[in-house]
Amino acid sequence: MFSYDTRSALASAADLVNTAPDARTERVERLPDVDALRAFVERWGWTGPIPLREDELSRVHAVRRVLRGLWDLAGDEAGTVDLVNRMLRDAAVLPQLVRHDDWPYHLHGWNDATPIAERFLAEPAMGMVDVVRAGALDRLRRCAAPDCAGVLVDFSRNSSRRFCDDGCNNRLNVAAYRARRA
Repeated sequence: MFSYDTRSALASAADLVNTAPDARTERVERLPDVDALRAFVERWGWTGPIPLREDELSRVHAVRRVLRGLWDLAGDEAGTVDLVNRMLRDAAVLPQLVRHDDWPYHLHGWNDATPIAERFLAEPAMGMVDVVRAGALDRLRRCAAPDCAGVLVDFSRNSSRRFCDDGCNNRLNVAAYRARRA
């Protein structure tokens, strides 16, 4: 349904939103310091020179709140379009086709000097353009676990993904199993 760029941008955005303490059952800040941010950047394969400092971490936390708005507005096309356009403007997106490392040509909305917080804003905004154009806002969801406020993007063929990760899915399955056995 979506290109690899779009899938990666939105999956990393959901992952970033889910690092907030209010997003998960553990209520733990998953990006408490620059080292955790560096690990997040490496896990998602962000490339280029990326200087990471404390002030950048606070900007990433602010971007995370903006990204949460994409899920808060899910189903509200006009509101989502307004937010996406604002994100594109705020990140000063200038889409360019680039090829680097082992990647084929793909879009970047920034240059190597762009701070990571702006990249975290630009990439999902560009991905959301595809989501809006495909009429697929319903693919942005909140976790179905009653004790979780995590978010997800459902890329499954039959639009059946309900949980932000396997932990929530397993926890509910175990609870249902125990309820049946009781």
